[in-house]
Amino acid sequence: MRNFNILLLLCSISIIVFSSCNQSSKQETIEPIEEIAEIVIPKNLYLDIEIDSLSREVYSLKKGENLGSILRKFDVNADIIEKLRFKSKDVFDITKLKAGNQYSILTDLNSGFAKYMVYEKSKRDHVIFNLGDSINVYNYEKEISLKPAYAGAEIKSSLWNAINQNGYRLELSDRLSEIYAWQIDFFGIAKGDNFKVYYDQTYIDDSVKVEIAEIKGAIFRHHGKDYYAIPFVQDSIVEYFDENGENLRKAFLKAPLKYSRISSTFSNARRHPILKIVRPHHGVDYAAPTGTPVRTIGDGVVTKKAYQAGGAGYYVKVKHNSSYETTYMHLSKFASGLKEGSRVSQGEVIGYVGNSGGSTGPHLDFRVHFQGKPINPLKMESPKAEPVSPALRDSFNVVKDRIIEELKKIEI
Repeated sequence: MRNFNILLLLCSISIIVFSSCNQSSKQETIEPIEEIAEIVIPKNLYLDIEIDSLSREVYSLKKGENLGSILRKFDVNADIIEKLRFKSKDVFDITKLKAGNQYSILTDLNSGFAKYMVYEKSKRDHVIFNLGDSINVYNYEKEISLKPAYAGAEIKSSLWNAINQNGYRLELSDRLSEIYAWQIDFFGIAKGDNFKVYYDQTYIDDSVKVEIAEIKGAIFRHHGKDYYAIPFVQDSIVEYFDENGENLRKAFLKAPLKYSRISSTFSNARRHPILKIVRPHHGVDYAAPTGTPVRTIGDGVVTKKAYQAGGAGYYVKVKHNSSYETTYMHLSKFASGLKEGSRVSQGEVIGYVGNSGGSTGPHLDFRVHFQGKPINPLKMESPKAEPVSPALRDSFNVVKDRIIEELKKIEI
């Protein structure tokens, strides 16, 4: 009996040990196993199209070519071309393919059949024609990146020439002219004037320049005075301010034309070029090519749109407030839709330079009346818009100091 009890005890111990080992073994099997990272082989893409098995040839659209004539050269059948025409209706007007623009044909390396046609509307915008089993037409927009850029130069003749001669993007001329339209008379640029500008340049494919995204800061020296332009958000709007927080925008633009030259100034005794008599010329003549857009210098209402033979020719009068009225004379035509009573905004095109009426050549005769009396437009003082508010002054100063430090990096 005693031997039997000892045997029973040994069996119990064995069962417990076995159970414990088995449980330990089970616990080990449910422990998480370290995952092996999946190896991803990068795909060769062109505008998100996998091209490992495709060849790509680039062509220039010739005058007179259209979608059908292009695709027929690559043996695309008429049924596919007709389906592409239908699919493109809500995507792209295929009648607007432009001669000189590039397009690509992507061909299957095995079959030799064309699988895609890609039309380049611009460096950024493309239209993709899928010629394969799932015939489709869709737009593709390349992503853009931003990089900081700097420019600066001394002006020897004009802002445009200075920018062009130094290899900067000509778009800078327009952008600076718009920012400083209230401070600087770009028809009176003096030799020795200069500028520095800090801006964001947009790129496609990280290398192709597209356009200027934003002017981040500028300083323009004009007749020995420095004019700063600091962008700052106030009332959810980005405006430009000088270093003291004064708004660069004013009630009136400096001039009604972007580019031209002054051919005759305000005078109380000028010899008339046609009548050959001395009489007042209460305006400023801007010589410019026929068709040059004429802009109203401020918000207002069109009070007169008419024609005067032998005198003003086609002309427009705009009343800005109870004190100021401007006149734009010798136009070739009026802006579409303009009529007496129309409300116009500052910078809005109201007509185009011409040679109508009593005129010896294409030019704009621009006049300003203050409280009914003619004044010299070149000496007119314009009231400013709202400055930086006191509550935002500290934030503005932080932005200003950072931008001025960036401008110091530019050498002229």
